[in-house]
Amino acid sequence: MSRCIAVANQKGGVGKTTVTINLAAALSSAGKRILVIDADPQGNTTSGFGVDKNAQEHTVYELLLGEADADAVISRLEESGVDLIPANVDLAAAEIELIDVDGKEYRLKNAVEPVKDRYDFILIDCPPSLSMLTINAMTTADTVLVPIQCEYYALEGLSQLVKTVDLVRERLNPALEMEGVVFTMYDARTRLSAQVVDNVRDHIREHVFKTIIPRNIRLAEAPSYGRPINLYEPKSAGTEAFRLLAEEVMERAI
Repeated sequence: MSRCIAVANQKGGVGKTTVTINLAAALSSAGKRILVIDADPQGNTTSGFGVDKNAQEHTVYELLLGEADADAVISRLEESGVDLIPANVDLAAAEIELIDVDGKEYRLKNAVEPVKDRYDFILIDCPPSLSMLTINAMTTADTVLVPIQCEYYALEGLSQLVKTVDLVRERLNPALEMEGVVFTMYDARTRLSAQVVDNVRDHIREHVFKTIIPRNIRLAEAPSYGRPINLYEPKSAGTEAFRLLAEEVMERAI
């Protein structure tokens, strides 16, 4: 049975794209069938997999507008073993074009439904805002995974996101659950990182993953080479962290 995870946080710069790309690649390396959906008009997940986002004939934009079906927009990425529905700046126009469309909150869910059972996991990279794109991701998803940067205002962003998830569950997707919180950009040399981790664990009821993603030079470099960290630097601390995170996600899916 497929499990769809929306990777979301209304704060920008918390590592959503890094988590989406590298968790997908780690799950694929573990033998799972993976579909990644780039739902952010910046298209960073698309380019992070080495795909030229501006050269795509069909993207998630055409999928949402009903101009192409899922099979037409899915790209098979041989190196990472992941399937990808790409995005580019065209997606920014989708919000306006869907304003008067009936059932606009379920466009992505309905479009993905025919191919959902081909995959063990579907990961959706959400934009850093509460937009119609984020809502579409959350109506499609079974769970929401929240990356949190180890910084002073981490808890504030998390509380806003939890309220959003509760609202979507109440009005649009009663089955939506929290997958959990994963800490990113952890710097073991600073007291602040450890304090943020302790603070969040003390204040939230949601599941917190044991795996913490470190601040890592190789992890930061990998997207510019269009490769997940496990292909760019197989022996790095970032590769090991995402392998462990993938194990936790697979355990929770059982």
